[in-house]
Amino acid sequence: MINVVIVDDHRLTAEGIASAINSTETARVTGIACSGKECRDNLVFWRPDIILLDISLPDMKGTDFCESLLKENPCLKIIGVSSHNAFSVIKHMLDSGASGYVLKNESTDVVIQAIETVLAGEFFISDETKAILNRPAHQQIHLTQREKEILWYITEGMTNAEIAEKIFLSPETIKSYRKNLLFKMDAKNTAILVKKSMELQLV
Repeated sequence: MINVVIVDDHRLTAEGIASAINSTETARVTGIACSGKECRDNLVFWRPDIILLDISLPDMKGTDFCESLLKENPCLKIIGVSSHNAFSVIKHMLDSGASGYVLKNESTDVVIQAIETVLAGEFFISDETKAILNRPAHQQIHLTQREKEILWYITEGMTNAEIAEKIFLSPETIKSYRKNLLFKMDAKNTAILVKKSMELQLV
């Protein structure tokens, strides 16, 4: 029996995936963690063969956690399971050492297939994920209308407070949008974010 650990800060989502996995004869979920720290603290007890890892964790980036886990446990297999469908985010996860990637809106059958494939030593990319990775360069970053609007204001040099006042949102909400834009576009800072948005003609 394959031991699986799920790391996801949305417990209801994690429990739903766990229930689907436990109903099969392929694998069993030995633990659910809502943060990187909780996962690390319990690894010795849960003894996973595979970790289903979300990218957005409350205490660290899933990509950073993936990389550090594999350095400490080279035999461990990690599959990214996330709602993030941006090219740069998926690529970053795979570059961090993940053996596969599945989107949360896909069926649990795809998750089971991913587990079996990865444990067999193969790489797994779902069809939907593959379609995203094969998009032309100018289509690889998908932004919502609100994200495009905020990105435009950022390229105009406006602060979070100024943008918030302009579109009637709180500065904290704008800060969260800015952080997500940096993540989606794999930009280390605002200057690189602006440069990439110009190059890709996103604004």
